[in-house]
Amino acid sequence: MEQTVLKQLGALQRMEIESLRMHWRALYGTEPPASYARAQLVRRLAWRVQELHYGGLSEAAQRRLAEIADADEMAGGKRKPTRRQGQAVAPGMRLIRHWHGAEHVGTALADGDFEWGGRRYRTLTAVAKAISGQHCSGPRFFGLTGPGKEAS
Repeated sequence: MEQTVLKQLGALQRMEIESLRMHWRALYGTEPPASYARAQLVRRLAWRVQELHYGGLSEAAQRRLAEIADADEMAGGKRKPTRRQGQAVAPGMRLIRHWHGAEHVGTALADGDFEWGGRRYRTLTAVAKAISGQHCSGPRFFGLTGPGKEAS
């Protein structure tokens, strides 16, 4: 298996730009960015080949990278608030949802994040996805908004 990945990476280095673009479509299922030069296509395709074979970054690594970026002044310093203006979710507020016979309690944190199940989430939507297993509006999932309701 290792040899197959190495062969694919070597082949990328020898491909013409049009072949690289066709390979992009096959691996990503989208059109390649028009602004990408050959070298950028090779690097991104090499990453994708390895990602598909070995797996991508773990959730822990992704969270750590986000923490580093949030703390880096050159990368914008402190993160922007994730709550929409007018949405009244005060720090310490408990958000309760009954889902498939279990009660789920999330807590709004002072920095705009949310805590649920001993884990920290950047958005209420991420909490709703962790609970339900599918993408849905966090505020709507917890009953903050919905048909006939305005964001409070």
